[in-house]
Amino acid sequence: MISFTEVTKVYPGGTTAVGGLSLIAPTGKTTVLVGPSGCGKTTSLRMINRMIEPTSGTIEIDGRDTASLDPNELRRGIGYVIQSGGLFPHRTIVDNIATVPLLLGWDRAKARARAHELLERVGLDPVLAKRYPNQLSGGQQQRVGVARALAADPPVMLMDEPFSAVDPVVREQLQDEFLRLQAELGKTIVFVTHDIDEAVKLGDQVAVLRVGGVLAQLASPAKLLADPHDDFVADFLGRDRGYRGLAFAEAPELPLRDEPVVLLGSPVAEGARIAAGDRWVLVVDEDRSPLGWAEPEVLTGVIDRDHLHRGGTVARIGGSLRAALDAALSSPSRRGVLVDDTGSLVGTVRAQDVLAAIERRPEGVPV
Repeated sequence: MISFTEVTKVYPGGTTAVGGLSLIAPTGKTTVLVGPSGCGKTTSLRMINRMIEPTSGTIEIDGRDTASLDPNELRRGIGYVIQSGGLFPHRTIVDNIATVPLLLGWDRAKARARAHELLERVGLDPVLAKRYPNQLSGGQQQRVGVARALAADPPVMLMDEPFSAVDPVVREQLQDEFLRLQAELGKTIVFVTHDIDEAVKLGDQVAVLRVGGVLAQLASPAKLLADPHDDFVADFLGRDRGYRGLAFAEAPELPLRDEPVVLLGSPVAEGARIAAGDRWVLVVDEDRSPLGWAEPEVLTGVIDRDHLHRGGTVARIGGSLRAALDAALSSPSRRGVLVDDTGSLVGTVRAQDVLAAIERRPEGVPV
């Protein structure tokens, strides 16, 4: 557990970066600090490992006042991930990951074995071990940064906008990887971002800070979206709060259509027959995994990948109401595709049926 008690940081000249911050980051959970520029997010984060010294107040990790600890010893027990990875350009990937274990006195063979293990854990090909950072993509570098922070198995991790320097597709992949790793490892994480959608996706709790490092609200993502404390928080969260809140509402059993399908590579006549009276036909592979929608009336020969429309997202059975509704709204047929945990088609659902499920939720239950 990390606790802030009336922590302030005032710089020479009188600028207050953090003004009396008090909050608790629970053990094994992810606490996200978010807010506008100048709200003291990064300053608060860096005061935890004493890269910035507080002006007043107390920061404790598992009941120990960090001010009483040797800064270097403190930092070796805390994983730290920053934007763009912060890797050593002159060291190979395996040596970058092994940095902290070696500083802690591990022998080189053990440290490198741990580095190779973590390469695979963060989803990187082992062949990258002997390469240098400039030979990796931005997303790969960020994964190495996470692996390096995990190398000595620290109980606490600090992450300062670690995914902000990559493109949106890679960023989403890294966020999903983060959630997978945290589900496995259960670290105590303080995560800084300027992106409220990232905060809501990754945080067990979200701390919204005002300019000057004043806490505006600390709440779970669902609570934050459903019940912002004041106009500042509501304005920062932005529009579509109700729709985004559906991501935290588990979809009940929905009325599914037993969707007719055609196999990729089938003759066009088969697709046209199944889709008689319907503009769209769902195309699947041999495992019944949905590949996309096709328009039978414009097809010639066999149904191949060039005929597929991939605009519709796919939702999983038992997932959120938001995922089910998005699948229906984004589909060219207006039928949302639902799959099981193996990715195999279960059926399709219409947007009006998802909306009806939303309307049936008990009063007072946030969506």
